[in-house]
Amino acid sequence: MTLTELYNIILDRQENPVEGSYTAYLFRKGQDEILKKVGEESVEVILAAKGQGKQRLIEEVADLTYHALVLLADSGLAPADILEELEKRHRPQG
Repeated sequence: MTLTELYNIILDRQENPVEGSYTAYLFRKGQDEILKKVGEESVEVILAAKGQGKQRLIEEVADLTYHALVLLADSGLAPADILEELEKRHRPQG
């Protein structure tokens, strides 16, 4: 699965909530719940990086990435907006 495919699934859950969907639950709970999850996952990434092994770090970065994509969707943004910003930062100054 690509990040674009995952993001499109997230958008679909936002527009067409599915009963029992965790993504739909997050959108229903709202921004505060989404932000809480992004914060929790950020801490878990740090803890995993500090000695829980590579697999655990992979799992936690995956969780953080998912929740960040949900936050973007909730904010009306897309991964392309992030890529555009990163590109701006790496353009030669002049």
